Amino acid sequence: MKIRLVGLLCICLILSGLPAAEAKTIIRVTLQLPESHSLGRNWNRFKEIIERESGGELELQLFPSAQLYKDNQVPEAVGSGAIEAGSAFLGRFTGSVPAVDVVALPFFFKDEAALRLSVSSGSPMRQLLDTAILEETGARVLWWQAFGRNVFLSKNEPLSLPEDVRGKKVRSYGKVQSWTVEALGGAPTIMSGSQQFLAYQQGAVDIGMTGASAVESRKLYEVMPNMTLTFDSVIEFVAVMNNDFFESLSPENQQLLLDAASTVEEELRDAIYAQEAQAVEALRAKMTVVDLTAEERDRWRAATSSVIDRFMAEIGPTGEAVVRAGLEEEGR
Repeated sequence: MKIRLVGLLCICLILSGLPAAEAKTIIRVTLQLPESHSLGRNWNRFKEIIERESGGELELQLFPSAQLYKDNQVPEAVGSGAIEAGSAFLGRFTGSVPAVDVVALPFFFKDEAALRLSVSSGSPMRQLLDTAILEETGARVLWWQAFGRNVFLSKNEPLSLPEDVRGKKVRSYGKVQSWTVEALGGAPTIMSGSQQFLAYQQGAVDIGMTGASAVESRKLYEVMPNMTLTFDSVIEFVAVMNNDFFESLSPENQQLLLDAASTVEEELRDAIYAQEAQAVEALRAKMTVVDLTAEERDRWRAATSSVIDRFMAEIGPTGEAVVRAGLEEEGR
């Protein structure tokens, strides 16, 4: 017994001299889409980087397919600290920061290079929007998640000119997109992405607006045989984190998160536009794809230019500031 007690005492003394195991910091993330989706893979890439670079001190747990929160609940859930982080459609923040809808302005970005410049981390436009989201919601934007660019679909005749929309019923998915339809003389009807196929099939609308990649994934070519590559606006998601949680981390881990966010943001944007190009090429065999000429694009831009003025007038000073920041970034 005496030997056993001595042995136990020795073990206790040895263990007491060992450093205590460091507790992991868990980061829970709510996602709307499955992990197999490009946005889910993007978060998994972020997870890989931060867990490796932190030596396991940070652990990221993904909850995909809206298991915890729906898209419209994410800004409040993250901002309040109910969950540490998540992804949401950028437009979900319009209730607090209406100016985020600048990315929905038609033909605001003259080309892909201008778009990349304006929405890149640290650009004047991004700084204005990311700061406003943080101040108004308590959610810190880590990075923007590219989702693709908008196109128009039609059932009867292909659309080449802005006049082709006049008098038609058009599926829309946001306020500014609806303003675009109105500027073109159409009648907008807001509906969710999941409603599109049936609505097009039943003729509920004459024209559709959606992301180019969605045409292939949702098989919309089966009910809408024409696609016009207007690429007039962009669809963006944002990866956000509760700011109080972010500031509770060590400076080293804060910088680690920001560096990883910068890396995965660029990787996703490159991948999305490559996938979009591949999807468009695949769709050329399944439907009529209209590539606008420079002259036709200028006519669409002129026909919808009033939307930018409407945006600045209705959104107010912040809306005007982000528009001017975007224009100055492009040298216009």
